[in-house]
This record gives sequence, C-alpha cells and structure tokens, in this order.
Amino acid sequence: MLLPVLALLRRADLAEVIGKALVARACGTGQRPIAAQLGRPPDTVRGWLRRFAERANGLRVLFTLVLVAVSPDPQVPAATGSAVGDAVAAVVAAWMAVVGWWPQIGAVSPWQVASAVTSGGMLAPTMS
Repeated sequence: MLLPVLALLRRADLAEVIGKALVARACGTGQRPIAAQLGRPPDTVRGWLRRFAERANGLRVLFTLVLVAVSPDPQVPAATGSAVGDAVAAVVAAWMAVVGWWPQIGAVSPWQVASAVTSGGMLAPTMS
C-alpha cells in the first residue's frame, strides 16, 4: 500500500498538522499551548515532539543532504541553537530546494516533502 504524502506512518493527523506543532516547538512554544492551538490532546502532541526531538540530528543531516543534492547553490540554514530548530530549518530548506527545482509538482508543504523523503516514517517507531 502506498502512503500519500499528506500522512505519516502510524499517525492519525496529517503531516501538515504535525509540522505546525514542530515549527511551534522550534520557536520555543511548549506542548500544552501547541496542543490547545491545534485542538489535539497534549499527550499526542508530546509524542510527536518527543519522537522528532529523538531524531532531530539525523533528520537535520538527511534533509541537509537532500538540500545539497537538489539545489545548484545550496544555502545551508544557520544553526538555531536547538536540535529541533536545526532539523525544522533543514526540512524547510530542503523543501525550498525541491519546489524551486521542480515547480511543476505544484503546491506542496514542507511536511509533505518530509513525508515523501522519509517514506512517511519521520515519526514512526523505526524510520523506514
């Protein structure tokens, strides 16, 4: 079965919703305000944030590699001071490179690109 890029493995929420939580966390917002803003249970949001934080360094490397592979003149994001912030910045930079290189793919979010790059496994128990 193929998983659409709108989703992540083993997650009921769309990649876009989870991505909003990750961006908010990278900006310093706590899990309870994020959960309230998104209308999701705090435990659910805590799980997303925890899993992403556990994988942040590896995800930063992966998406930086995508950025460098796709962009003819890659602009690697500056360090943000947090592993989560650096990983989110790398996802966004890779997304910008992908949509810049292939504009014909249409409007896709950074989190749809992240889902595609990780085959939906960005937050799965074991990354595929």
